[in-house]
Amino acid sequence: MSEKGLLPQLFSQLDVTSGAHRPSHVEPQDDQTGLLRDMLTAQDRTNELLEELVGTLTAQQRHRQQEMQRWRDANPQLATNCREAAEVLSEVQVDFLERLTEDVKDNGEEMAYGDFMLTEFVDRYGPRLAHLNGVIQALAQLGGCQAAPADEEQEG
Repeated sequence: MSEKGLLPQLFSQLDVTSGAHRPSHVEPQDDQTGLLRDMLTAQDRTNELLEELVGTLTAQQRHRQQEMQRWRDANPQLATNCREAAEVLSEVQVDFLERLTEDVKDNGEEMAYGDFMLTEFVDRYGPRLAHLNGVIQALAQLGGCQAAPADEEQEG
């Protein structure tokens, strides 16, 4: 035997002059059908993963709620105090937001064109608002009630 017969061909010949001619053994519809099947398989796998994720998140949320309820049952007076404090701080938050919005109305034009005024506004209200929201949310969760957004409290 010759050496050529033992070695696999490293190069193949392609006819590039007839670009519109497709190989006769592959039908365009078969190729598209195969791709669509692959996409469907990938989508099914994605759906399975999403279902697992939802199940995991639901279990974690349920466990957290059970822990919070055990804490409330062990500390009923403290839970009540937390709920009452959250309600009072929600009223404080409404007043704070009223002052904030008045300041925006009064100085809005200067804030839009002056970097100093905008920075001053953010420095004055930003950290306090963020911390107040965090405290209200924590107290509301410990107290067993949902933290009501400030705009709902204004309407009520």
